[in-house]
Amino acid sequence: MGCRALVVVAAVLLAAGCQNADVTHRPVPLTGAGFPPDRTTAEVQLAGLPVEWGRNWQTYKREEFGRYWSDETDAVGGRNGCDTRDDVLRRDLSELREGDRNPCVVVSGVLHDPYTGKELPYSYRRASQIQTDHVVALGAAWRAGAYAWTPQRRLEYANDLDVLLAVDKQTNQDKGSRTADKWRPPRQAYWCEYGRRYTGIKAKYRLSVTPPEKLALQELLAACPR
Repeated sequence: MGCRALVVVAAVLLAAGCQNADVTHRPVPLTGAGFPPDRTTAEVQLAGLPVEWGRNWQTYKREEFGRYWSDETDAVGGRNGCDTRDDVLRRDLSELREGDRNPCVVVSGVLHDPYTGKELPYSYRRASQIQTDHVVALGAAWRAGAYAWTPQRRLEYANDLDVLLAVDKQTNQDKGSRTADKWRPPRQAYWCEYGRRYTGIKAKYRLSVTPPEKLALQELLAACPR
């Protein structure tokens, strides 16, 4: 029986990764070395970022960063045979259950949402309250310099696991493409790490910050213990 027929006959096999049974999963790190930076490193990185107002905001289109998730980049988690979103789920969920035939596929797990503190269950076969967030949103990255990148560089950014977090769906939608001066996580206990991640991403990709954004990041990093 072909794999297409199995999808129809047995949803459980689908969840186990039958549709990708011929894909070779190559284990690779799901977090960049030294990421996120500690407070001291992040403060040094922030001090070195170019400060300027966003540009070319009116030309932004989501498609400029690729239409779909892609494993074909040299970003963190790339070229391991797994979908980018599954990589994020495998990294961020606890009580993880992976597919028997394809370990790329996440069958179930629980997200301890960093933005709100909620515990969100995940199941492959059910609608989820979990979304994948670009910590520095694609639109914000565009305004901060990504408009001048090559298409491959933008695709790399969009699929870089250091840029991505599994988070609460509604909170992610509320955040949209807002920068750190216009939005911060509702859970104050996460402000330190959010500032570290945000600054680390900006430094990694040499993105600029606006004056209010820089001030907001300084305030977020001030929440970190010395």
